[in-house]
This record gives sequence, C-alpha cells and structure tokens, in this order.
Amino acid sequence: MHSELHKSIQRQREILKGWLRSMLAHLARKCLEGWPDRQALEARLMEGLNELPYSKYLYVLDASARQITANASRAGLLSEYYGRDRSDRPYLSEALAGRPFSLSDAYISRNARRPSLTAVQRIVGGNGAFLGYLGADFDLRELPATQSLYQQPGQWMQLKGDPAIRAGLFHQERVTSPMDEHIDEVLDLLTELVTVHGVFHAKVHFSSSRITLWLLDDPYRYRLHGIGDLTDANLCLAYPRREYPAGALVPADAVRRILKIFRDLRFMDETIYLRSGTLNIFNGIVGLTFSCDGSHYMPWDEFLNKNLDFWLGASASPD
Repeated sequence: MHSELHKSIQRQREILKGWLRSMLAHLARKCLEGWPDRQALEARLMEGLNELPYSKYLYVLDASARQITANASRAGLLSEYYGRDRSDRPYLSEALAGRPFSLSDAYISRNARRPSLTAVQRIVGGNGAFLGYLGADFDLRELPATQSLYQQPGQWMQLKGDPAIRAGLFHQERVTSPMDEHIDEVLDLLTELVTVHGVFHAKVHFSSSRITLWLLDDPYRYRLHGIGDLTDANLCLAYPRREYPAGALVPADAVRRILKIFRDLRFMDETIYLRSGTLNIFNGIVGLTFSCDGSHYMPWDEFLNKNLDFWLGASASPD
C-alpha cells in the first residue's frame, strides 16, 4: 500500500479511535459494577448498545481472552458465543500486549463476510488488578460516514501482469488488427469525441479493435464501439456537442498528441507493443497495457516527455 493511501486510511482510523476510546472506557467502568457475574455483565452490555449506537456486538472476556458473556446484539443475547477462546484473534494482539485501548485493522468477518473492525478496552479493577477485556465489533458499512474521498496521487505507477504472458513474450509477435489498418482515422475520430463531444474517459483496445467511452452527460454507463462505428465519422452525430470541461487536467490541444503516441507505441516493435491505452482528462492519467501484460499509469505531461526507447526498456523489464 503506497504512502498516500496509507495516510488517508490512518486519518479515518484516528477519527474512529477518538470517537470510540472514551465510550468504551466508560462502559468498561460500568462492567466493574457487576464483575464477574454473567447476568449482570450481559445486562450492562445490552444497555451499552444504546451508548454505542453503531456497534454490532459487545462482549466481555476474562484475562485469558475467553468469553464470559454472550454476545450482546440488537437482536438480543447470542449465547452460542459464551466460552469462546478469542486469544488467537488478530484484533486482540495489541490488547494482549498491554495496550489499554486498541482498534484493529479492518478484516472480513467470519459470519457476515463483510469488512469489520473490533475495538478492545482492557478492564482494570479499582485496585489496579487486570481483569479482562471489553470487545466491540463494528460493521464498516454501519459506522458514521467520516471518510473523505481518497485522491489518487499523480505519479508513474508500473504494475506487473500475467507472468505466463510475460514468460512467452519473445515467442509472439503483433498481429495486424482491423484497427491497425485504420488507426489514423480512428484516433482522429476519438480526438473529436474527446475534445468536442463530451467524452472524458476513453479506453482504446487496439488488439481487439474497439473503444470504450465514458461521457459527461452519462458518466455511470460506458459506450462500446467496434471498428465499424469507429471508421464512420457519423458517430459524432450520436453524441451532443459539449464545451471542453474547464476542470480537465489535460489541455484540449494535448489530446491529439497523446493519441499520436498511442499510435507510435502500437507500432514501435513487433514483439513489444501497445495492446490498449486509456486517457482520463480529469485526473490527467494515461494508462498503457503492453504485449507483456505489464501496465503503466502516468501523468499526461510526463507521458508526452517520454520517447520510444524509454517504453521499450520499461515494457521489456521484468520489473
């Protein structure tokens, strides 16, 4: 996980920790009033569900992490969880190591198979003696919406593809596709669709002779066109004219230059060549998948500054 994504996740975890820490500490103190009577603890946990409105389960463990209550849930007490040994669960590792309060990493729950979190508060008696743990499970989709939208960093990313394809790379060569035979015509038409007809994201599949389009007017659904459509300039009549969006990171006059490099990469070598290319004018990222099945994602201006020798080296590299 790269640093920007990690930072975004950590910010949300700190918000959740701040929200949960004091409430679990309060509930743990209340549990001391009935310790270690099971019925008294379970009654307190059922009350605690109102204090922790987003919790799915509440339960109490003894000092060895064996459950001494049922799971308290919105549907009532779930007695089948009583006596369960949770000492080997990853979400208890920090608590077992002595952390007063801990919040687990997200994990897929065993029963519902959904992303979940577990918060654990150590329970300490008035004399300082360690007694056990208070656990609270949360379904991520039921937590309050604190997340801010993650922003993809604008930097070159190289991703490996299918190792079987890479292993056989030098035993193959490019086969001329129908799009290859009409490539100038197709890319000129795509330039028009992006700059004049509201296409903001396009993926060109050179080997299978098709293009997938996403439009400003209907961004949740893509359009797919084969070579018959792409060699007919009347295709522009199917999409309304739109001003080139002011919020686009890619300048309108750069679109043709980017697509021309797609063409160059397609024909640069009979073994190492472009299979598909994507352009998104809003995030300014160019995506490339080569015959070796390796993929690259690069800011548009950096892409324009690379020559063919760079791509031959980057695509042939085992990394």
